[in-house]
Amino acid sequence: MLAPHTHPSRNRVPDVTLDFWLVKLMAVTMGETAADYLVVNLGLGLTVTSLIMTGVLIVALALQFAQKRYVPWAYWLAVVLISVVGTLVTDNLVDNFGVRLQTTTIAFSVMLAATFAVWYASERTLSIHTIFTTRREIFYWLAILFTFSLGTAAGDLVAETFNLRYLTTGLLFGGVIALIALAWYLFHLDAVLAFWLAYILTRPLGASFGDWLSQPAEYGGLGFGTIFTSLIFLGCIIALVLYMTLKTTPDDADEILLESD
Repeated sequence: MLAPHTHPSRNRVPDVTLDFWLVKLMAVTMGETAADYLVVNLGLGLTVTSLIMTGVLIVALALQFAQKRYVPWAYWLAVVLISVVGTLVTDNLVDNFGVRLQTTTIAFSVMLAATFAVWYASERTLSIHTIFTTRREIFYWLAILFTFSLGTAAGDLVAETFNLRYLTTGLLFGGVIALIALAWYLFHLDAVLAFWLAYILTRPLGASFGDWLSQPAEYGGLGFGTIFTSLIFLGCIIALVLYMTLKTTPDDADEILLESD
């Protein structure tokens, strides 16, 4: 599910390349472990953590929207934070309000489908390679939020239903993503559908491996802890985003966007 190059001064989101998937997977992994650290280790609790992180996310999205083009640090900062908040939304519904995982999975599936329906009705395209107006970017980030919440609910539902351990769950979702990639490559599965399916499933994939690394051995993990695991993935994200920034063509990055919103 790699995409051809799109002119960076026009599109406000990155090309779908190997770099994209690597950082996205690390972002969702860190989002899971960082949320656990804030809620449990710092003792902030689910509600307080959710309010704080939502406020930080709003600031990050304001910075992202202000760029009017793809800027790696701003974009990936928003992705990491929306990963945390999307997870917390589902956790709040399940833990604080007692909503069943089956219900949250269905509800977020409907919300995501509705977002795509309105997006297409408004713009006549769901392509992520033409996010060059504020309206399209709003649709894009709303869809991203719902994919994280849906991925959290679906991942927890599978793990709970089949009583799978972290590593097994991660390998299961990794296998499904591989099948989607194979269907796109060999059988010409619609590229937009393949992208969003893979995007949803990378969340439970990353979260499973994050839990596997951070959780104690008695719970099926390796016991590295949430702090160490989060810092490792944060370092990898920073390194990859720095690489993305350095490989951006200066002339392209400085070109002014002529189309108005």
